[in-house]
Amino acid sequence: MSEADALKLVQDAIWSVIVGSGPAVGAAMLVGIAIALIQALTQVQEATLTFVPKILAVFGALLLLAPFAASQLMSFTEEVYARIETGF
Repeated sequence: MSEADALKLVQDAIWSVIVGSGPAVGAAMLVGIAIALIQALTQVQEATLTFVPKILAVFGALLLLAPFAASQLMSFTEEVYARIETGF
């Protein structure tokens, strides 16, 4: 395996993680921003108020988009196995 092959493999791994976790992180970010806006408007500054809606949003996003994340992981795994099979 050359340096270029190793670098490509690491880049693909990082990209797969980013794409697979993106929907859950995006849902948490949007819910966090919405709750922060509501807290700023109502002047209720309770730090624990954001946890439950964020957790529910992340679980909901994972529930809905788990097949997408699994397909990303599966395609990366197939690519790695194909490289191993052909000797890189």
